[in-house]
Amino acid sequence: MRLATFVWNQQRHVGVVADDGQSVTSLKLETQERLHGVLAVIDLHLRGEDIIALQGEVLPIEDVHLEAPIPRPRRNIFCVGRNYHEHARELADSVFKSSSAATASWPIVFSKVPECVVGPNEAIQLPGAEVSTHIDYEAELAVIIGRAGKNIRPEDVADHIFGYTIVNDVTARDVQMRHQQWHLGKSFDTFCPMGPWLVTADAFNAHDTRLQCWVNDELRQDARTRDLIFDIPTLIATCSRGITLQPGDIIATGTPAGVGMGMEPPQYLQAGDKVRIDIEGLGVLENRVE
Repeated sequence: MRLATFVWNQQRHVGVVADDGQSVTSLKLETQERLHGVLAVIDLHLRGEDIIALQGEVLPIEDVHLEAPIPRPRRNIFCVGRNYHEHARELADSVFKSSSAATASWPIVFSKVPECVVGPNEAIQLPGAEVSTHIDYEAELAVIIGRAGKNIRPEDVADHIFGYTIVNDVTARDVQMRHQQWHLGKSFDTFCPMGPWLVTADAFNAHDTRLQCWVNDELRQDARTRDLIFDIPTLIATCSRGITLQPGDIIATGTPAGVGMGMEPPQYLQAGDKVRIDIEGLGVLENRVE
């Protein structure tokens, strides 16, 4: 099932996207519930309620404005750094030279603030040359937690996953290097495009799917999730060690090779650029740069 958050008649709604992607069926939710986007459906699922019984009006997809499926996460987004072998190699001589994800025993985990999330077709805002000039893209598969858990075993993670979506982990590389940590350079306003919708875990094969990213119609990233250094069960088990993961928590699983910083010479995003991410089975997330 594909679940979307969208604006129609100047109000936020949540709905089920048709298999052909041409329409969305709104759900009859309370106004306060709809403000939280797909988080409301996760809460209903936990209470054992059948959302099929809540289906209402069918709307053409072109008549609605899609937002991020979770427009404002309840807390910081968990993100994983350098989690594809080729990406770890392409940045081996740049950010954090002393670390090598390709041989590490544990994933690199950092976070982005909830306020940096924007939806499909919304703009990635350049912060200005006085703040950063090295803005990079990172196409990633993101996991959405559906049931709380702490110290989750890898073999039990399926019980805790609600679904998946696409994120662009936009990064200010110069800020990332300047501070020798990743939180500030990852958390600028608009630096986490997300969408176009959420696909529930029963309808998506996260363990071997193709991820591609284009900048201005030039293919930059092309990989499969089977190439992750640390797979999704390992990532969820790691993030839940001593920390209770909550329903609606988001874990971005890392980006493959092909980022702008890894090119010769580096090619950072400029005003007017368009970034398009396609994950097989999930959809397409596209954002312009302003």
